[in-house]
Amino acid sequence: MNFSRETSIGYLLNHLARLFSNALQQRIKPLGLSTGVFPVMIHLWENDGITQKQLVDLVGIEQATMANTLNRMERDGLVIRKKGPKDARERQVYLTELGLALRDPALNEASTQNEALLAGLTGAEQRQLISLASKLLMTLNMDSSLEER
Repeated sequence: MNFSRETSIGYLLNHLARLFSNALQQRIKPLGLSTGVFPVMIHLWENDGITQKQLVDLVGIEQATMANTLNRMERDGLVIRKKGPKDARERQVYLTELGLALRDPALNEASTQNEALLAGLTGAEQRQLISLASKLLMTLNMDSSLEER
């Protein structure tokens, strides 16, 4: 089998993700955010107070990486961590007032970047791309859950 970056879905999606991440970084940097913390913020905006372990699973990064990310976020005044009510070893993560206040401006910037990326596609193509990307993510998530067993 011959590898070609022009037809490799992995290469194309990875390259697209890097370019998109760089563009999003430029948009959210003035808000004091980075693309490294953005996925964590999204999950906390949706469900404030979830555990550090839940964030690891949702974001799909290693526990040590999440701990370092949360340390930086805590230092920057975006989150606080509290002991879990049932297990003192468990850490729940909460947004600070600053973290909460960044929700609308940050999501507006992300929406603007998403719109810019999709501008060259018709509405039907946009819906199809989103549907296909969601299916690919489900496939990868199912494969990774099978590997863990």
